[in-house]
Amino acid sequence: MWRRVLAVLHARNREFYRDTAGLGWNLLMPFLMVLGFAFIFRGDPEDVLKVGLVTPDGTLTGVESPLLAVRFITFVPLPDAAAAVVKVERHQLDLLVDLRRAPVYWVNQDSARGHIAERLLLGAYRDPAPAALEPQRQAVTGEALSYADWVLPGVLAMNVMFSSLWGVGWVIVRYRKNGVLRRLQATPLSPFEFLTAQVLSRLLVVLGASLLVYLGASLFLDLPMRGSYSGLALVFAAGSLCLISMGLVVAARLRTEELADGILNLISWPMLLLSGVWFSLEGASPAARALAQVMPLTHMVAAARRVMIDGAGISAVLPEIALLAGLALILLAIAARMFRWE
Repeated sequence: MWRRVLAVLHARNREFYRDTAGLGWNLLMPFLMVLGFAFIFRGDPEDVLKVGLVTPDGTLTGVESPLLAVRFITFVPLPDAAAAVVKVERHQLDLLVDLRRAPVYWVNQDSARGHIAERLLLGAYRDPAPAALEPQRQAVTGEALSYADWVLPGVLAMNVMFSSLWGVGWVIVRYRKNGVLRRLQATPLSPFEFLTAQVLSRLLVVLGASLLVYLGASLFLDLPMRGSYSGLALVFAAGSLCLISMGLVVAARLRTEELADGILNLISWPMLLLSGVWFSLEGASPAARALAQVMPLTHMVAAARRVMIDGAGISAVLPEIALLAGLALILLAIAARMFRWE
């Protein structure tokens, strides 16, 4: 069995690296995106202040506070103060206010924008009000996190998604259309062996390309990596396996590349927009945040950021790894059940 699997694996890998244009694009595109974001967003932040508000339900519905009347502030509702304080330390929030009790706020002592937001907060509460409502100050410190640093895990995960979905979903449909699968059907190769070879081949390609992109970006940028390298590798391995399995489900019976391309776009673009690759969903509607939680890319991006930016180890991201690996097994079983040679 494994001899046949390795033969198909070797043939698929040779097909990939002989396509120099495709190989170059897989490596160059995410690397250029990281460099572009580092160049575009290296200047000063925008003028509008960003203040997080911790509320009982994580929304601004029914919230009454003098601070809401202050202009030039973007308010972000948040459900958890402990997690949001980290954003203040990284200058992702200029100020954090907990409205669930007598107002408590956190400000970064190293942030000039934080001091401006603090003065606006105190001014909003300075009008006649009981002393019990005077905000209580909690000072934190920390260096700013650039957008390029924040977006890097998402860019790496995005490249994994596109390479995984199209690398098997589109290719297998092309094999079926060109008669390659019909010829393989006449050999002792079983569908399980063929799919196993495709998964292993694409997994090696995706992880290898991601490693080269990360190393290349590290040579030119001071990229953050505060956590476990093994944890990050497991996150990307589980995420790649899950997305490859999803591509196999799409390719199980389709006969034309055009239809496969449309379905793959239908799957990938909602994930790209709702999985936190480009921007945080903290200010999005509850429905959008709930929809994002059913997408594998969301958990992959979140776990990668926790490792690279928060310094998480393997144990901290085990829930995401287990979720992605479990979903991969389910999708692989579905793909094997649905697969047809013709």
